[in-house]
Amino acid sequence: MRFDAAVLRSYEDPFAVEKVMLNAGPGDGEVLVRIAGCGMCRTDLAVRRSAGRSPLPAVLGHEGAGVVVEAGGTGTGPIPGDHVVLSFDSCGHCRSCLGAAPAYCDGFAALNLFGGRSENAARFTDAAGGGLAPRWFGQSSFAAYAMVPARNAVRVDPSLPLELLGPLGCGFLTGAGAVLNSFGAGPGDTVAVFGAGAVGLAAVMAATAAGAVAVAVDRHPERLALAEKLNATALHASSGDLPGRIRRLTDGGAAYALDTTGSAPLVNDALRSLRPRGHLGLVARLNDELPLETGTLDRGRRISHICEGDAVPALMIPRLTGLWQAGRFPFDQLIRTYPLTDINEAEADCEAGRVVKPVLIP
Repeated sequence: MRFDAAVLRSYEDPFAVEKVMLNAGPGDGEVLVRIAGCGMCRTDLAVRRSAGRSPLPAVLGHEGAGVVVEAGGTGTGPIPGDHVVLSFDSCGHCRSCLGAAPAYCDGFAALNLFGGRSENAARFTDAAGGGLAPRWFGQSSFAAYAMVPARNAVRVDPSLPLELLGPLGCGFLTGAGAVLNSFGAGPGDTVAVFGAGAVGLAAVMAATAAGAVAVAVDRHPERLALAEKLNATALHASSGDLPGRIRRLTDGGAAYALDTTGSAPLVNDALRSLRPRGHLGLVARLNDELPLETGTLDRGRRISHICEGDAVPALMIPRLTGLWQAGRFPFDQLIRTYPLTDINEAEADCEAGRVVKPVLIP
């Protein structure tokens, strides 16, 4: 097959939409998916800052959704014609995968971040026959088609707006999963969310859907306005005595806090905003030391890292689409679509905070 894809050839250059080649059909346990839309996540953009750890040239993109056009082997799960959302890759047989924690798969980094599965890697090339790094997050879905492990593909209701569903496979799954799975927030709980981007606003929506009270902290006024529209109390990140304001708003402190920023000052503010025995979850990858101020971890407060919202995608994605259908998880309000050919504009808008969640349409 020959089709369009956005190729990143160096860490400094823009994406280039060019023809790529898939030189073989799906193997056993794989499906070929025609991409309807793919979200752009900050993890994709962080490749530029990965210090050479992510192999290039590559086709990135890991929030794809589309239609299965071919399935390999027997009993692979999705069949041609199925509408699917694509999520992260996992091995399926390590202790974490067998324990319903695929985000903590022993092979997560190797499968998703640093080159993907090694089998049949050479079949994906550019038009001149040059090799492309195989399957970013099991998909490489900044493209018209993606070859994915059937394990990554979650069937969804064909009546749903397929081109918008891809971010449910990572960004929205991460924020919502942190609230619903990691925290188990419910009526009477309070959740403070630091960073009102795609992950943070998904957490806000999930908290509201669960009956909890949400507080959102950000530095972009337009994102704070959007958080208020989603029924959160909005606070600017530069507010004086931010932890004190949150404690007053939440009657003594939030039960849960989620930091999506990786900012050490905000992490310390988040800890100080918690009530005794409160839980702070971190979802951002930390690139520097995280100094904790004296007293931030006393009174039973705790801090943990949360990967992919502690979610099993096959369970979490249908849960989120069901909440959307019920009007309780309006993720479509966070999305702006771009043609795949405008991928560099989408990246610039994402980096500048002009858009919460870009979705690329091949």
